[in-house]
Amino acid sequence: MSRNFEIARLFYEMASLLEARNESVFRIRAYQRGAQTLETLGEDVAAVAARGGLTALPGIGRDLAARVDEYLATGRLARLEALRAELPPAFLTLLEIRGLGPRTARALWEQRGVDSIERLEALCRSKEIIGVAGIREKTCENILKGIALWKAGRARGLLPAARAIAVQVGEALRAHGGVERLEIAGSLRRMRETVKDVDLLVTSTEPARVIRTLTSLPSVVEVIAQGPTKASVRHQDGLSIDLRVVEPESFGAALQYFTGSKDHNVRLREIASRRGLRISEYGVFDERTGARVAGATEEEVYATVGLPWIPPELRENQGEIEAAREGRLPALVAVGDLRGDLHAHTEWSDGHHSLERLIAAAEARGYEYVIVSDHSRSLTIAGGLGVDELRTQVAAIRDLQPRFRIRILAGTECDILADGTLDFPDEVLQELDVVLAAVHSRFKQSREEMTARIVRALANPWMNVLAHPTGRLLSSRAPYDVDLEAVFEAAARHGKAVEINASPDRLDLGDTHARRAAALGIPIAISTDTHYLRELEHVELGVAVARRAWLEPAQVLNARPLDALLAWARPGRA
Repeated sequence: MSRNFEIARLFYEMASLLEARNESVFRIRAYQRGAQTLETLGEDVAAVAARGGLTALPGIGRDLAARVDEYLATGRLARLEALRAELPPAFLTLLEIRGLGPRTARALWEQRGVDSIERLEALCRSKEIIGVAGIREKTCENILKGIALWKAGRARGLLPAARAIAVQVGEALRAHGGVERLEIAGSLRRMRETVKDVDLLVTSTEPARVIRTLTSLPSVVEVIAQGPTKASVRHQDGLSIDLRVVEPESFGAALQYFTGSKDHNVRLREIASRRGLRISEYGVFDERTGARVAGATEEEVYATVGLPWIPPELRENQGEIEAAREGRLPALVAVGDLRGDLHAHTEWSDGHHSLERLIAAAEARGYEYVIVSDHSRSLTIAGGLGVDELRTQVAAIRDLQPRFRIRILAGTECDILADGTLDFPDEVLQELDVVLAAVHSRFKQSREEMTARIVRALANPWMNVLAHPTGRLLSSRAPYDVDLEAVFEAAARHGKAVEINASPDRLDLGDTHARRAAALGIPIAISTDTHYLRELEHVELGVAVARRAWLEPAQVLNARPLDALLAWARPGRA
């Protein structure tokens, strides 16, 4: 399979160099998808090419098939060599710095002669790169942080990106043989919003083969450590990947141990010790005789200390052990419990699909209802709707309804203005089925101003759901300063819901605040904030946050059937 890996590596490089030239995003993504296909292909690509089957592979069209044929015939890619000649030899190393994209790296090379990480760091510290490709002082600070992470060989990644990496690498390991069972462990299995690394556990009769596959993957840029049953590598996206091959009789113990968290594991081992037992990644052992008493499954491990299996999302030493001991573990909400999505946009504002396509996609997911919640008029940057446009949209929704099984809810994501009033008057809001409200401006208001602003919005009788309540963007923007306890008190008093926004950059509310809100009796909406249809799938991320918040279906607004939802949102309306 070495040719598969080599061509995949060249395709990854081609994608980066094309991005540096600011070429079509579709061509860039085509090479990335082609590389992933070859990386996970369980057959020699030469055999596929010989029978004319290249274009039948996912992501391999005629253009990429021609590139594969070219490499198989000549051992080179002429286009790639031409792109390489335009840039310094160390250019791809620059792209390993978090926060430095290919286009910016190219501009730095052309305008400041940045041909190494050492020169990049020096020019950042001297501020000589400010002004190049829009770089500001804050950008310099972020690049220096990226360099520090690169030097440390570690970087925290957002949950969705880390999951994608884990899935891709797992598929590659399975495709190239030797894997009997593979599971994701670590903070990624606990679904934390950011993760430091990816932990993979494998059982195999050929551990050396599995280790060799991992360390040879084209998406791996550095082998940090390697042994007969474990390896640590750095992925091209900056995350470290730790792989361990374990015996089947130890798999459950290893999965429990490497899932963590550390505090949860410490508590578990304290309980075991009081029972004369010792728990390690190899199993549960009788301290007196040394005999193994459990280890093949996690259920066995927990049972030895008198506990039921505890869902990974709860393993943070936040009361889950006591709840397990007392039979109080929650029946956590699952994706299948949700009956609809309560936050979605269309091309009427800043969405990228029509009303019809959104509704059809939601119906295909088996939902009972879906909302259309385009932006309101003040958010001009997102093409917010004016009053007349909103009413026209509502009429279009009502006209479409007979064509679909799913109930189409007419709504809006209405701006909360600086003084806490809503962007549409009440006589307009009351015409809608469900109203979301959110802060999209004036993020720098004082804590007192922001709190009063949101509390006033919650008092509006026609507003239903507070969307992305802290305004954070995990990759770029801190939460605004707000007293969430006061916000939650107002939401509870006025009978409003708050949202877990499943957008990968938001995950807002976070689990701690969502758990507090639910404890106060506030319904929680788990919504995707969909702008592209594929983002409907992000519901899994929102559910993960809800599970970490200990939420059960009864606490989730959009786990309610349609009649109950409408009775809550618009009581008394027929």
